[in-house]
Amino acid sequence: MHHSQINADVRKLIADGTVLPAHPLALTAERKLDKTHQRALTRYYIDAGAGGLAVGVHTTQFAIRDVGLYRPVLELAAETAASWTRRPLAMVAGLAGPTRQATTEARTARDIGYHAGLLSLAAMKSASEDEIIAHCTAVAAEIPLVGFYLQPAVGGVILSSQFWQRFASIDNVIAIKIAPFNRYRTLDVLRGVAAAGALDRVALYTGNDDHILLDLMLPFDLRDNGVTTRTYFKGGLLGHWSVWTASAIGQFERCKAARHKDSVPADLLALDARVTDCNSAFFDVANNFHGCIAGCHEILRRQGLMQGLWCLDPAEGLSPGQKEEIDRVCREHADLSDDDFVAANLSKWLA
Repeated sequence: MHHSQINADVRKLIADGTVLPAHPLALTAERKLDKTHQRALTRYYIDAGAGGLAVGVHTTQFAIRDVGLYRPVLELAAETAASWTRRPLAMVAGLAGPTRQATTEARTARDIGYHAGLLSLAAMKSASEDEIIAHCTAVAAEIPLVGFYLQPAVGGVILSSQFWQRFASIDNVIAIKIAPFNRYRTLDVLRGVAAAGALDRVALYTGNDDHILLDLMLPFDLRDNGVTTRTYFKGGLLGHWSVWTASAIGQFERCKAARHKDSVPADLLALDARVTDCNSAFFDVANNFHGCIAGCHEILRRQGLMQGLWCLDPAEGLSPGQKEEIDRVCREHADLSDDDFVAANLSKWLA
């Protein structure tokens, strides 16, 4: 599948930039798929105004592949979305593993109806950049790709600006999620895409949870041989946006409106730090992100969108002190939540 085959409205949605929450996995106490709450989550993101969904990604738990849930979870999200709304949605499937696995997953996602694949390179840690480019090219032959610069703390591979130039030169790459949580490496990606002459084709999406709003509103000037090219992040694909999503979409729209202006409101700039503070609790920064999935589950549990915090790996859960940190940010930043929105619609989503 080539990107030219994507529905025109969906292709424009991705290119212009949108909110793509990373879809969590709802489980029962027996650690089995909880279809009722999984559907409710999908409906929640759609009604909150998300432009699409990222399913089978880190927030969905990579271990779904080990227990036979990869296809069922992707199918359930696609079927729920199609029956819940008629507006265009960008459906992005997480792709992982070595080349054979990643290409198989790409074909699975394509056959279900997903528009693109978010390609994790965590399995390529010992590979050279030449080998990783060959891997990406093979997967791109199956489905349009969203690149993924994942932070090393959770399995990411450090890659050069030259790598991102070569990656952006692959014709079937349509976007890159930039999530190294590192300003230097973020600039490496931007410089690489610019050097490939691909800024018009490859949409830049932030996954930098420590700089979400600043990434979305500020210009980036890239210099080459005395020539300046100004570019912007177009949207975000974030595990952080799996919670308080309605509020996040409002923040995204404010950031979009602030772009291309001579000045940015100080209150909007300051809001970035408050969002980052919330993320520090949700993603368990104090414990090197060990509880990042369970932290998002805790917010969704409190709202009634999940029954519990259960992860496929029994060892995954809240870290010591994380619940207290979540209590703190929920208290100090209560105005950033979407609790009222969820409470007003929860029974409908669970039906």
